Amino acid sequence: MASVRAHQLKVVGLKINMAKQRISMRDIAHAAQVSISAVSLVARDKPGVALETRERVQRIMVELGYNNGSATNDEKAMVVALLIERSSMPVILDVFYGDIIRGFQSEAQRLGYQVLLHMFDREAESMESVRSSLAGEAQGVVVANDGDITTELIVQLELIGVPLVLIESYVPGHQLPCILGDNFMAGYAATNHLIGLGHRSIAVLRGPRKYSSLTDRLRGCMAAIAEADLTVPHELLPYPVAGHPKKGYMQMHEILQLPHRPTAVVAISDKTAFGAMEAIKEAGLHIPNDIAIASIDDVQESAYARPSLTTVRIPRLEMGMLAMQKLHRLITNDTELPVKSVLYGDLIVRDSCGALPSTG
Repeated sequence: MASVRAHQLKVVGLKINMAKQRISMRDIAHAAQVSISAVSLVARDKPGVALETRERVQRIMVELGYNNGSATNDEKAMVVALLIERSSMPVILDVFYGDIIRGFQSEAQRLGYQVLLHMFDREAESMESVRSSLAGEAQGVVVANDGDITTELIVQLELIGVPLVLIESYVPGHQLPCILGDNFMAGYAATNHLIGLGHRSIAVLRGPRKYSSLTDRLRGCMAAIAEADLTVPHELLPYPVAGHPKKGYMQMHEILQLPHRPTAVVAISDKTAFGAMEAIKEAGLHIPNDIAIASIDDVQESAYARPSLTTVRIPRLEMGMLAMQKLHRLITNDTELPVKSVLYGDLIVRDSCGALPSTG
Protein backbone atom coordinates (compact mmCIF):
# COMPACT_ATOMS: atom_id res chain seq x y z
CA MET A 1 0.00 0.00 0.00
CA ALA A 2 2.82 2.37 0.83
CA SER A 3 4.48 1.73 -2.54
CA VAL A 4 1.21 2.47 -4.37
CA ARG A 5 0.88 5.75 -2.41
CA ALA A 6 4.47 6.65 -3.29
CA HIS A 7 3.76 6.00 -6.95
CA GLN A 8 0.65 8.21 -6.81
CA LEU A 9 2.63 11.04 -5.21
CA LYS A 10 5.35 10.67 -7.87
CA VAL A 11 2.78 10.93 -10.66
CA VAL A 12 1.09 13.93 -9.05
CA GLY A 13 4.47 15.61 -8.67
CA LEU A 14 5.24 15.06 -12.32
CA LYS A 15 1.87 16.48 -13.34
CA ILE A 16 2.54 19.65 -11.36
CA ASN A 17 6.12 20.06 -12.59
CA MET A 18 5.23 19.42 -16.21
CA ALA A 19 1.88 21.09 -16.49
CA LYS A 20 3.29 23.48 -19.07
CA GLN A 21 5.65 21.01 -20.75
CA ARG A 22 5.11 18.17 -23.18
CA ILE A 23 5.36 14.80 -21.46
CA SER A 24 8.20 12.72 -22.91
CA MET A 25 9.04 9.03 -22.91
CA ARG A 26 11.81 9.81 -20.45
CA ASP A 27 9.19 11.16 -18.01
CA ILE A 28 7.08 8.02 -18.43
CA ALA A 29 10.13 5.79 -17.91
CA HIS A 30 11.03 7.68 -14.72
CA ALA A 31 7.55 7.38 -13.28
CA ALA A 32 7.20 3.69 -14.23
CA GLN A 33 10.77 2.87 -13.18
CA VAL A 34 11.57 1.18 -16.50
CA SER A 35 13.91 1.94 -19.40
CA ILE A 36 13.05 4.41 -22.15
CA SER A 37 13.31 1.50 -24.57
CA ALA A 38 10.53 -0.34 -22.74
CA VAL A 39 8.30 2.75 -22.92
CA SER A 40 9.03 3.07 -26.64
CA LEU A 41 8.00 -0.53 -27.25
CA VAL A 42 4.75 -0.06 -25.33
CA ALA A 43 3.99 3.21 -27.13
CA ARG A 44 4.46 1.50 -30.50
CA ASP A 45 2.60 -1.65 -29.41
CA LYS A 46 5.67 -3.81 -30.03
CA PRO A 47 6.45 -7.11 -28.29
CA GLY A 48 9.22 -7.60 -25.74
CA VAL A 49 7.71 -6.09 -22.57
CA ALA A 50 6.18 -8.20 -19.82
CA LEU A 51 2.40 -7.87 -19.46
CA GLU A 52 2.56 -6.42 -15.94
CA THR A 53 5.15 -3.83 -17.03
CA ARG A 54 3.17 -2.98 -20.16
CA GLU A 55 -0.01 -2.35 -18.15
CA ARG A 56 1.89 -0.16 -15.66
CA VAL A 57 3.43 1.92 -18.44
CA GLN A 58 0.08 2.30 -20.22
CA ARG A 59 -1.62 3.39 -16.98
CA ILE A 60 1.03 6.05 -16.32
CA MET A 61 0.78 7.28 -19.92
CA VAL A 62 -2.90 7.94 -19.34
CA GLU A 63 -2.35 9.50 -15.92
CA LEU A 64 0.30 11.91 -17.22
CA GLY A 65 -1.59 12.73 -20.38
CA TYR A 66 1.13 11.41 -22.69
CA ASN A 67 0.35 12.16 -26.34
CA ASN A 68 2.04 9.49 -28.42
CA GLY A 69 1.10 11.25 -31.64
CA SER A 70 3.20 14.29 -30.71
CA ALA A 71 6.32 12.34 -29.79
CA THR A 72 9.48 13.31 -31.57
CA ASN A 73 11.12 11.07 -34.16
CA ASP A 74 13.92 10.30 -31.72
CA GLU A 75 11.41 9.00 -29.21
CA LYS A 76 9.57 6.86 -31.72
CA ALA A 77 12.62 5.25 -33.30
CA MET A 78 14.82 3.19 -31.04
CA VAL A 79 18.27 2.75 -32.56
CA VAL A 80 20.66 -0.17 -32.19
CA ALA A 81 24.15 -0.18 -33.65
CA LEU A 82 25.98 -2.97 -35.45
CA LEU A 83 29.73 -2.40 -35.28
CA ILE A 84 32.00 -4.22 -37.73
CA GLU A 85 35.46 -3.63 -39.10
CA ARG A 86 35.79 -1.95 -42.48
CA SER A 87 37.05 -4.18 -45.28
CA SER A 88 37.77 -3.77 -48.96
CA MET A 89 34.56 -5.59 -49.88
CA PRO A 90 31.07 -4.11 -49.35
CA VAL A 91 29.92 -5.75 -46.11
CA ILE A 92 26.54 -6.89 -47.43
CA LEU A 93 28.40 -8.96 -50.05
CA ASP A 94 31.02 -10.35 -47.68
CA VAL A 95 30.70 -14.10 -47.08
CA PHE A 96 30.94 -13.64 -43.30
CA TYR A 97 29.17 -10.35 -42.63
CA GLY A 98 26.35 -10.54 -45.19
CA ASP A 99 24.24 -13.21 -43.47
CA ILE A 100 24.87 -11.77 -39.99
CA ILE A 101 23.70 -8.34 -41.13
CA ARG A 102 20.58 -9.77 -42.77
CA GLY A 103 19.65 -11.76 -39.67
CA PHE A 104 20.30 -8.83 -37.34
CA GLN A 105 18.41 -6.36 -39.56
CA SER A 106 15.32 -8.54 -39.99
CA GLU A 107 15.03 -9.20 -36.25
CA ALA A 108 15.62 -5.54 -35.40
CA GLN A 109 12.82 -4.49 -37.75
CA ARG A 110 10.48 -7.09 -36.28
CA LEU A 111 11.14 -5.70 -32.80
CA GLY A 112 10.70 -2.09 -33.90
CA TYR A 113 14.30 -0.84 -34.00
CA GLN A 114 16.28 1.09 -36.54
CA VAL A 115 19.80 -0.19 -37.28
CA LEU A 116 22.88 1.99 -37.39
CA LEU A 117 25.69 0.21 -39.25
CA HIS A 118 29.07 1.51 -38.10
CA MET A 119 32.16 0.30 -39.97
CA PHE A 120 35.28 0.82 -37.90
CA ASP A 121 38.33 1.99 -39.82
CA ARG A 122 41.38 1.82 -37.56
CA GLU A 123 43.32 4.09 -39.91
CA ALA A 124 40.73 6.85 -39.90
CA GLU A 125 39.14 6.93 -36.46
CA SER A 126 40.08 6.50 -32.84
CA MET A 127 38.52 4.32 -30.17
CA GLU A 128 37.30 7.45 -28.42
CA SER A 129 35.48 8.69 -31.54
CA VAL A 130 33.72 5.33 -31.93
CA ARG A 131 32.78 5.31 -28.28
CA SER A 132 31.42 8.86 -28.40
CA SER A 133 29.48 8.23 -31.59
CA LEU A 134 27.75 5.10 -30.38
CA ALA A 135 27.10 6.46 -26.89
CA GLY A 136 25.16 9.36 -28.37
CA GLU A 137 23.15 7.46 -30.98
CA ALA A 138 22.39 3.90 -29.92
CA GLN A 139 20.38 2.29 -27.14
CA GLY A 140 22.40 -0.91 -27.61
CA VAL A 141 25.41 -2.18 -29.56
CA VAL A 142 26.28 -5.48 -31.23
CA VAL A 143 29.90 -6.08 -32.26
CA ALA A 144 30.32 -8.58 -35.11
CA ASN A 145 33.68 -10.37 -35.11
CA ASP A 146 36.90 -8.94 -33.73
CA GLY A 147 39.95 -8.42 -35.97
CA ASP A 148 40.55 -4.66 -36.03
CA ILE A 149 37.94 -4.33 -33.29
CA THR A 150 40.38 -5.14 -30.52
CA THR A 151 39.76 -6.27 -26.95
CA GLU A 152 40.71 -2.77 -25.83
CA LEU A 153 38.00 -1.22 -28.01
CA ILE A 154 35.37 -3.67 -26.77
CA VAL A 155 36.28 -2.84 -23.15
CA GLN A 156 35.90 0.86 -23.97
CA LEU A 157 32.45 0.17 -25.43
CA GLU A 158 31.53 -1.72 -22.28
CA LEU A 159 32.26 1.44 -20.27
CA ILE A 160 29.60 3.39 -22.20
CA GLY A 161 27.00 1.66 -20.09
CA VAL A 162 24.63 0.69 -22.93
CA PRO A 163 23.77 -2.97 -23.52
CA LEU A 164 26.50 -4.76 -25.49
CA VAL A 165 26.44 -8.14 -27.27
CA LEU A 166 29.31 -9.80 -29.17
CA ILE A 167 29.13 -12.04 -32.24
CA GLU A 168 32.02 -14.40 -33.01
CA SER A 169 34.25 -12.85 -30.37
CA TYR A 170 34.71 -12.90 -26.61
CA VAL A 171 36.86 -11.10 -24.07
CA PRO A 172 38.56 -13.27 -21.43
CA GLY A 173 37.91 -11.87 -17.97
CA HIS A 174 34.82 -9.91 -19.06
CA GLN A 175 31.41 -11.53 -18.72
CA LEU A 176 29.88 -10.07 -21.86
CA PRO A 177 27.01 -11.86 -23.59
CA CYS A 178 28.18 -13.34 -26.88
CA ILE A 179 26.94 -15.51 -29.74
CA LEU A 180 29.54 -17.89 -31.19
CA GLY A 181 29.75 -20.56 -33.83
CA ASP A 182 31.14 -23.88 -32.62
CA ASN A 183 34.43 -23.03 -34.30
CA PHE A 184 36.67 -25.50 -32.49
CA MET A 185 34.41 -28.42 -33.40
CA ALA A 186 34.05 -27.10 -36.95
CA GLY A 187 37.82 -27.26 -37.43
CA TYR A 188 37.88 -30.68 -35.79
CA ALA A 189 35.03 -32.06 -37.94
CA ALA A 190 36.46 -30.84 -41.27
CA THR A 191 39.89 -32.30 -40.48
CA ASN A 192 38.57 -35.53 -39.00
CA HIS A 193 36.49 -36.09 -42.12
CA LEU A 194 39.61 -36.03 -44.29
CA ILE A 195 41.44 -38.31 -41.86
CA GLY A 196 38.51 -40.72 -41.99
CA LEU A 197 38.90 -40.88 -45.76
CA GLY A 198 42.42 -42.12 -45.31
CA HIS A 199 44.43 -38.92 -45.77
CA ARG A 200 47.65 -38.71 -43.77
CA SER A 201 49.39 -35.77 -45.45
CA ILE A 202 47.12 -32.83 -44.75
CA ALA A 203 47.87 -29.12 -45.19
CA VAL A 204 46.03 -26.51 -43.14
CA LEU A 205 45.39 -23.03 -44.57
CA ARG A 206 45.19 -20.95 -41.41
CA GLY A 207 43.68 -17.46 -41.08
CA PRO A 208 44.88 -14.17 -39.59
CA ARG A 209 45.54 -14.57 -35.87
CA LYS A 210 43.61 -11.40 -35.02
CA TYR A 211 40.31 -13.27 -35.48
CA SER A 212 39.45 -15.40 -32.45
CA SER A 213 36.98 -17.50 -34.46
CA LEU A 214 39.67 -18.52 -36.97
CA THR A 215 42.11 -19.23 -34.15
CA ASP A 216 39.57 -21.56 -32.52
CA ARG A 217 39.01 -23.31 -35.85
CA LEU A 218 42.75 -23.87 -36.20
CA ARG A 219 42.87 -25.32 -32.68
CA GLY A 220 40.15 -27.80 -33.71
CA CYS A 221 42.09 -28.78 -36.83
CA MET A 222 45.24 -29.43 -34.84
CA ALA A 223 43.34 -31.40 -32.19
CA ALA A 224 42.04 -33.79 -34.84
CA ILE A 225 45.55 -34.11 -36.31
CA ALA A 226 47.04 -34.87 -32.89
CA GLU A 227 44.28 -37.33 -32.00
CA ALA A 228 45.11 -39.32 -35.16
CA ASP A 229 48.78 -39.33 -34.15
CA LEU A 230 49.70 -37.21 -37.19
CA THR A 231 51.69 -34.02 -37.56
CA VAL A 232 51.55 -31.04 -39.91
CA PRO A 233 55.02 -29.90 -41.07
CA HIS A 234 55.45 -26.13 -40.86
CA GLU A 235 55.62 -25.88 -44.67
CA LEU A 236 52.08 -27.31 -44.84
CA LEU A 237 50.83 -24.71 -42.34
CA PRO A 238 51.53 -21.44 -44.18
CA TYR A 239 50.59 -18.06 -42.73
CA PRO A 240 48.26 -15.89 -44.81
CA VAL A 241 49.78 -12.99 -46.72
CA ALA A 242 48.84 -9.85 -44.76
CA GLY A 243 46.58 -7.49 -46.69
CA HIS A 244 46.24 -9.77 -49.73
CA PRO A 245 42.62 -10.19 -50.93
CA LYS A 246 43.22 -13.78 -52.12
CA LYS A 247 45.02 -15.28 -49.15
CA GLY A 248 43.93 -18.84 -49.85
CA TYR A 249 45.23 -18.67 -53.40
CA MET A 250 48.62 -17.43 -52.21
CA GLN A 251 48.87 -20.04 -49.44
CA MET A 252 47.96 -22.89 -51.80
CA HIS A 253 50.35 -21.61 -54.47
CA GLU A 254 53.13 -21.69 -51.87
CA ILE A 255 52.32 -25.29 -50.95
CA LEU A 256 52.23 -26.42 -54.58
CA GLN A 257 55.84 -25.30 -55.02
CA LEU A 258 56.96 -27.98 -52.55
CA PRO A 259 58.60 -31.17 -53.88
CA HIS A 260 55.93 -33.31 -52.20
CA ARG A 261 52.40 -31.97 -52.13
CA PRO A 262 49.78 -33.04 -49.56
CA THR A 263 46.85 -35.27 -50.52
CA ALA A 264 44.32 -33.07 -48.73
CA VAL A 265 43.81 -29.52 -47.51
CA VAL A 266 41.70 -28.01 -44.73
CA ALA A 267 40.86 -24.35 -45.40
CA ILE A 268 40.01 -22.21 -42.39
CA SER A 269 37.06 -20.63 -44.27
CA ASP A 270 35.17 -21.06 -47.52
CA LYS A 271 36.64 -17.82 -48.81
CA THR A 272 40.11 -19.28 -48.26
CA ALA A 273 39.01 -22.54 -49.90
CA PHE A 274 37.82 -20.81 -53.06
CA GLY A 275 41.24 -19.22 -53.52
CA ALA A 276 42.96 -22.55 -52.86
CA MET A 277 40.76 -24.32 -55.41
CA GLU A 278 41.66 -21.71 -58.00
CA ALA A 279 45.38 -22.29 -57.38
CA ILE A 280 44.97 -26.09 -57.59
CA LYS A 281 43.12 -25.87 -60.92
CA GLU A 282 45.61 -23.36 -62.26
CA ALA A 283 48.40 -25.87 -61.53
CA GLY A 284 46.64 -28.43 -63.72
CA LEU A 285 45.59 -30.62 -60.79
CA HIS A 286 42.20 -32.22 -60.17
CA ILE A 287 40.00 -31.89 -57.09
CA PRO A 288 39.56 -34.32 -55.33
CA ASN A 289 41.63 -36.94 -57.21
CA ASP A 290 44.92 -35.08 -56.78
CA ILE A 291 44.07 -32.99 -53.72
CA ALA A 292 40.92 -33.21 -51.59
CA ILE A 293 39.70 -30.11 -49.79
CA ALA A 294 37.36 -29.36 -46.90
CA SER A 295 36.44 -26.05 -45.34
CA ILE A 296 34.29 -24.16 -42.83
CA ASP A 297 31.34 -21.73 -43.24
CA ASP A 298 28.99 -23.16 -45.91
CA VAL A 299 28.36 -19.89 -47.70
CA GLN A 300 25.89 -20.07 -50.56
CA GLU A 301 28.59 -20.30 -53.22
CA SER A 302 29.96 -23.51 -51.66
CA ALA A 303 27.18 -25.64 -53.14
CA TYR A 304 27.77 -24.22 -56.63
CA ALA A 305 31.57 -24.34 -56.73
CA ARG A 306 33.17 -26.77 -59.19
CA PRO A 307 33.53 -29.20 -57.58
CA SER A 308 31.01 -28.45 -54.85
CA LEU A 309 32.75 -27.77 -51.55
CA THR A 310 32.65 -30.02 -48.48
CA THR A 311 32.32 -27.64 -45.55
CA VAL A 312 31.02 -27.20 -42.02
CA ARG A 313 28.00 -24.93 -41.82
CA ILE A 314 28.28 -22.03 -39.37
CA PRO A 315 24.77 -20.54 -38.80
CA ARG A 316 25.57 -16.88 -39.38
CA LEU A 317 22.01 -15.72 -40.14
CA GLU A 318 20.84 -17.22 -36.86
CA MET A 319 23.76 -15.54 -35.05
CA GLY A 320 22.54 -12.14 -36.18
CA MET A 321 18.97 -12.89 -35.14
CA LEU A 322 19.91 -14.27 -31.71
CA ALA A 323 22.25 -11.35 -31.02
CA MET A 324 19.42 -8.87 -31.68
CA GLN A 325 17.03 -10.86 -29.48
CA LYS A 326 19.56 -10.90 -26.65
CA LEU A 327 20.25 -7.17 -27.09
CA HIS A 328 16.52 -6.44 -27.01
CA ARG A 329 16.12 -8.28 -23.70
CA LEU A 330 19.00 -6.27 -22.24
CA ILE A 331 17.52 -2.99 -23.49
CA THR A 332 14.08 -3.69 -22.05
CA ASN A 333 15.59 -4.49 -18.64
CA ASP A 334 14.51 -8.12 -18.64
CA THR A 335 16.68 -10.38 -16.48
CA GLU A 336 19.44 -11.57 -18.79
CA LEU A 337 22.49 -13.47 -17.60
CA PRO A 338 25.74 -12.79 -19.50
CA VAL A 339 25.86 -16.11 -21.34
CA LYS A 340 28.31 -17.34 -23.98
CA SER A 341 25.96 -19.05 -26.47
CA VAL A 342 27.51 -21.53 -28.92
CA LEU A 343 25.59 -22.56 -32.05
CA TYR A 344 26.29 -26.04 -33.37
CA GLY A 345 27.57 -26.54 -36.92
CA ASP A 346 26.89 -29.32 -39.43
CA LEU A 347 29.34 -31.07 -41.75
CA ILE A 348 28.03 -30.77 -45.32
CA VAL A 349 29.68 -33.49 -47.44
CA ARG A 350 30.02 -32.61 -51.13
CA ASP A 351 32.28 -33.48 -54.07
CA SER A 352 35.54 -31.77 -53.09
CA CYS A 353 36.54 -34.67 -50.79
CA GLY A 354 35.79 -37.45 -53.22
CA ALA A 355 33.93 -39.80 -50.87
CA LEU A 356 31.48 -39.98 -48.05
CA PRO A 357 32.86 -40.52 -44.53
CA SER A 358 33.54 -44.10 -43.52
CA THR A 359 30.78 -45.85 -41.60
CA GLY A 360 32.92 -48.75 -40.52
